[in-house]
Amino acid sequence: MQLLSSAAAAAVGFSLALLLCATEAHDITRILAKHPQFSTFNHYLTTTHLANEINRRQTITVFAVDNAGMSDLLSKHLSIYAMKNVLSFHVLLDYFGAKKLHQITNGTALAATMFQATGSASGSSGFVNITNVKGGKVVFSPADYDGPPPAKFVKSVEEIPYNISVIQISTILPSAEAEAPTPGPSQMNLTSLMSAHGCKVFAETLLASPAEKTFEDNVDGGLTIFCPGDDAMKNFLPKFKNLTAEGKQSLLEYHGVPIYQSISSLKSNNGVMNTLATDGAKKYDFTVQNNGEDVTLKTKVVTAKITGTLVDEQPLAIFSLDKVLLPKELFKAAPTPAPAPAPEADAESPKHSKDKHKSPPAPESSADSPADSPADGPSDDSADSTADDNGAVRYNAGASLTAVFSIWFAFELLM
Repeated sequence: MQLLSSAAAAAVGFSLALLLCATEAHDITRILAKHPQFSTFNHYLTTTHLANEINRRQTITVFAVDNAGMSDLLSKHLSIYAMKNVLSFHVLLDYFGAKKLHQITNGTALAATMFQATGSASGSSGFVNITNVKGGKVVFSPADYDGPPPAKFVKSVEEIPYNISVIQISTILPSAEAEAPTPGPSQMNLTSLMSAHGCKVFAETLLASPAEKTFEDNVDGGLTIFCPGDDAMKNFLPKFKNLTAEGKQSLLEYHGVPIYQSISSLKSNNGVMNTLATDGAKKYDFTVQNNGEDVTLKTKVVTAKITGTLVDEQPLAIFSLDKVLLPKELFKAAPTPAPAPAPEADAESPKHSKDKHKSPPAPESSADSPADSPADGPSDDSADSTADDNGAVRYNAGASLTAVFSIWFAFELLM
């Protein structure tokens, strides 16, 4: 009986661990929101979209600076993009809790920052020196900095070993390279970028449409563009010309998403995504699916694959596609495949042998209802539902059912 009780307790513990692992994640915005003295620092993490990048990292250390310490940085009136570089210089790509800082071997450690990971930092300018000095003090300085360390360790704000560590340092770390003027994405010519990387036909079509302004207006706040390659767009142009003016604009806006989605984010997330064309009852959405390194975008009509990356830097990402995305609001949904014919019986009956020489019925012409022809009206949302659309849900449900079954089994053992 004691053995059964131990087994039951182990099963319960394992089940609870499963449930906790499924929900574990860190949120730098929420962590800092509990400490009002970091409100300015927290605000700029959100404004620069750096908070999202921090939350996606599995192992990270954030050097937080209080409101008083942020005043010198604000007085420089940096652009939002230079501000992002400066703050990314305060995010280490490793875990350093208070205990680890005070146990640094040989007194000094060199740590890479998120600024280094952007590729914008030259030489060692994206690294920070951490030094454990006499008296238990820890100081910080840029790796290319001449002079005494400008910042020191104040306290640990919050630690989730070995996931995220948020520690307060005394002042902003100076970095001339991070503070250098940085062109914002709104200064980039979106259509020129697409034209130069195999999406010229889509770019030229966009330039002739009011949709071009919709794309431009959304760049600074975060934008992801999926542009069909030239061959795919050329083949689609005859159908595009048959759309109404409103339909043409919606079709083009359907290839833009009003948030920044990096390729790593697309590879790790399945699910429905709204677009620039989304408008109330007109959903104009598609489903992101991934299989290893391959990412596909599935509509009710077609499935397109990401074939390349043109730009992938917050807050703008542009990816090329092998097909044009066709929304169900403008095109007929793909027909449901007919069931496979039943296998023939091993022994032919007299009727079978009598009928077997008859010609089979002529197949139904596919020209009567092509999947990519303009639709007469919106299709039924429930007409095309696949198991892949709910991949993430199915996975989470499986984990939960495993945990529930384990708990039930444990209590059965106890009874």
